[in-house]
Amino acid sequence: MKEKLKIDIVSDVVCPWCTIGYKRLEKAINELGIQDQVTIEWQPFELNPNMPVTGQDLTEHIAEKYGSTLQQQKDSRQHMSDAGEELGFTFDYFDGMKMVNTFDAHILLEYAKEFDKQTELKMRFTTAFFSERKDVSKRDVLKEALIDVGLNAEEGLARLESDEARNEVRTTQSYWQNLGVTSVPTIVFDRKSAVTGAQPVDTFKQVLNELMKED
Repeated sequence: MKEKLKIDIVSDVVCPWCTIGYKRLEKAINELGIQDQVTIEWQPFELNPNMPVTGQDLTEHIAEKYGSTLQQQKDSRQHMSDAGEELGFTFDYFDGMKMVNTFDAHILLEYAKEFDKQTELKMRFTTAFFSERKDVSKRDVLKEALIDVGLNAEEGLARLESDEARNEVRTTQSYWQNLGVTSVPTIVFDRKSAVTGAQPVDTFKQVLNELMKED
């Protein structure tokens, strides 16, 4: 029996294009009928590692970071909302929405990996943030997400106090950055080849087909 194709997705919980990219990849995998031939692992990347606990107004943050005007932001959000809708995902942008710190969420995604619940928790976090107007830096929101996917909330939250768990996430982030990952999503296949950005479904199908032939 041949080994499964390992797919690493380097991403952040609050990255809209990471969600769109994953949903397109998922669609490509499903349409090819190769669900049992691939394994997905999420790798941590903080878009805003220095984001304070209080967060920052999203419009202000995007203007500061990328120099985007209000109209550009409005157009971009509409574009992302349309792309999400095509994939069955809701982006609910609202006035006063904040960009938040995601370090704790990444620690919990490492915890979830031990129980094969990583993708489930990742999508729970991203749905909470983009679709349900929840702050995924807050402990009560993180706890609720853990419970929703059937994980032990107390055990998971205890990881947030662990220096070892915190250092592990920092080390993993550094590993990917040292390999040259500077933007997300970066989707890596068998640690040999990679694509960046939310590629179209057909592009993912083409890449997957080629990799499956190689194996």
